[in-house]
Amino acid sequence: MLRIAVPNKGSLSEIAAEMLAEAGYSGRKDARKLVHADPKNDVEFFYLRPRDIATYVGSGALDVGITGRDLLLDSGSEAHEIAELDFADSTFRFASPADGTIKELTDLQGKRVATSYPLLVDTFLRKHGVEAVTVKLDGAVESAVQLGVADAVADVVSTGATLRAAGLEIFGPVILDSTAVLIGGPSQHPGMERLMRRLRGVLVARKFVIMDYDLPVAHLDDAIAVAGGIESPTVSPLRDEEWVAVRVMVPSDDANTIMDRLYDLGARAILVTAIHAARL
Repeated sequence: MLRIAVPNKGSLSEIAAEMLAEAGYSGRKDARKLVHADPKNDVEFFYLRPRDIATYVGSGALDVGITGRDLLLDSGSEAHEIAELDFADSTFRFASPADGTIKELTDLQGKRVATSYPLLVDTFLRKHGVEAVTVKLDGAVESAVQLGVADAVADVVSTGATLRAAGLEIFGPVILDSTAVLIGGPSQHPGMERLMRRLRGVLVARKFVIMDYDLPVAHLDDAIAVAGGIESPTVSPLRDEEWVAVRVMVPSDDANTIMDRLYDLGARAILVTAIHAARL
């Protein structure tokens, strides 16, 4: 039975659960439940703190897990990234007082940097030849400078509004672009291949739609140039020999633009259908 670690709370938890459900796995009904078996799919889920998942997987106690790339790198465990899962994107940056003297990465030499990711930040600073003291905090690092605990901070940044409200401004290079990832440990469980196929199918289903349309045969090559599909469109004859029916996968974000271009080429009866699941 494949043992899978999943986040029990936080920003990763809900979307990870939705993704696994879309992949055909059953999940826990009670949020207090720490272990859930899915014998139909020969898997067992362990609900853990996101920060601990890489440690369990890296030790071999669990076979595979879903966590953030930032948490994986900060854990220092033997776990490794298998695939990106395209959710929970975040960016890590340095920030310092807007009216202060720390404006460049080299200005952190000998300074104190507050962060919830000390190993990640230490590794980045050493890579760039900067020696600083990291101050580990579990949260609200933007208050560290004002309270005199640190000279600068390293934290997750989305809009930067929280940092600005604390009188801080972003400086220096990006520390890390993080996202949710599937991670593995020292051994390769035979059930991992099926898990990966299913998760890839979910990612495809979320990013693509099926487009069907009728088109004069004379414009088929132009239409294929507009929407060529993953491999090639499916083209079927119609009763009117001068027309064909076409089915193709297109990126969901571009669906309306593609519909407009196909309509201009003479396509009619253009229909778009969501993809529930896929195997490519």
